[in-house]
Amino acid sequence: MDPMRFISVAAALLLAAAAATAAPTLRVCAADDDLPYSTATGAGFEDRLAAQLGAALGMAVERVPFADPRYIVRDGIDKDMCDVMLGVDSGDPRLQTTSPYYRSSYVFLTRAKDAPDVRDWNSEVLKTAKLGVIPGTPAETMLRQIGRYSDSFSYLMSLGGNRAMRNRFVRYDVEKLVRDLAEGRIDVAVAWAPAVARYVKASKEPLRSVVVPEARRSDGERVIFSYDTSIGVKKGNTLLLSQIETAMARLQPVFDQVLGSEGITALTPQTAPMAAAAGVVRQ
Repeated sequence: MDPMRFISVAAALLLAAAAATAAPTLRVCAADDDLPYSTATGAGFEDRLAAQLGAALGMAVERVPFADPRYIVRDGIDKDMCDVMLGVDSGDPRLQTTSPYYRSSYVFLTRAKDAPDVRDWNSEVLKTAKLGVIPGTPAETMLRQIGRYSDSFSYLMSLGGNRAMRNRFVRYDVEKLVRDLAEGRIDVAVAWAPAVARYVKASKEPLRSVVVPEARRSDGERVIFSYDTSIGVKKGNTLLLSQIETAMARLQPVFDQVLGSEGITALTPQTAPMAAAAGVVRQ
C-alpha cells in the first residue's frame, strides 16, 4: 500500500473513532442577552445550572440562542433545534417538565432605611407611594386592581425603553428597576425575586424584600405570585426527561449553591404545583 494512502486511511479511522467516543451534546435553549438568566458568555445563573447539568449527564453543553421567548418552544424545542429549557414553570402545558428544582415568588422591594409597612396589596402605603412593576406580570394585574396603573404607566413604559408591547417582545430592565428604587425615584418595586436578586444583593443602598402573598381580583379570581421552576423537554422525550430527573436528584445541593450565590432565597416546592399560563412574563 502506498505509504501516504496508509497514513490517510489511518487518520480517517482515528477521526471516526474519536467521533464515536465523543461526549453527546445537550442543546440548551438560552438567550444571548437575558441577565440574570443567561448571556452569550455564560454569565447568567441558568448558564451555570446548565453547565452543572451537562456535566452530571456526561454531555457537552451547546447553547442554542434565541431572541424572542414567545416562540422558543415552537421554534426551538418542538422543531428539535434544542433539547432543554431551564427556568420554565412546572407543569407548563407546552412541555414535559421535571420535578421542580426551586420555588420562588414575586417580592415587594423597599429601601431598608424607610421601612414602609408593605405586606400585601391592601397596604396603606401603596395608595400614595411611587410604584414600579414589570408590565405583563401578575404585579401589573394588581396595580390595576388597586387603581394605581394609570399614574404609574409612564414609569412602567420607561423600563422597556418606551417601546409598545403590541406584536413584539419587549425586554424590561430589571436592573434599572432596582437602581431607581435605591436612588429614590420610586418607593416600592414589585418583581420576580430571581430576576432582581443579584441587583438587590449588589445594591449599595440596603433594600428590604417581602414575599408577595396570593391576592384576588374583584371578580374573585386568584392572582398567584409564587411558582415552582423546572427544566422542560419536548413532549414525548421521556428518555431525556428520565435522565435529567436522575441527575437532578444528585445535583440539588449544587443547584441550591448556585441559587444561593445569586442571592435567591428559594421556597419549598409544592408537590402538585400550579403553573402559570404558558408564556407568562417572569421578568
